[in-house]
Amino acid sequence: MARIPITASVAIDSDEIEEKFIRASGPGGQNVNKVSSAVELRFDARHSPSLPDAVSIRLQRLAGSRLTGEGVIVLRADEYRDQPRNREAALARLVALIREACKRPTPRRATKPTKASKTRRLDAKGSRSAIKAGRGKPRLD
Repeated sequence: MARIPITASVAIDSDEIEEKFIRASGPGGQNVNKVSSAVELRFDARHSPSLPDAVSIRLQRLAGSRLTGEGVIVLRADEYRDQPRNREAALARLVALIREACKRPTPRRATKPTKASKTRRLDAKGSRSAIKAGRGKPRLD
């Protein structure tokens, strides 16, 4: 059971990752119909004991369409013609995704508009209003 380091404080067990080798589409000549070189990597983000709850929630949100209804992230790698490189590519993508989820989002600080920006906005509204008022039918005073 090897541990895959993600950050200084987070690491996942290699047992938590399930790999399945499937036939890849695309280039490969006659080999493409015989060799299963593409990798489908599955990682249960929802029930992983290695991830803190906050990281797990952010990871599921980041995964988007790659997340199944059960909370399993499915990554497919078939860029390369050989299995080991596809395996490394899929694992690298998973590690990058988990690293991104480990970053805490900075909280938004509410700010008020400056007095100058309020004045500019009101001046622009006034001039726009004058332009639109001038488009009406002329009055016979």
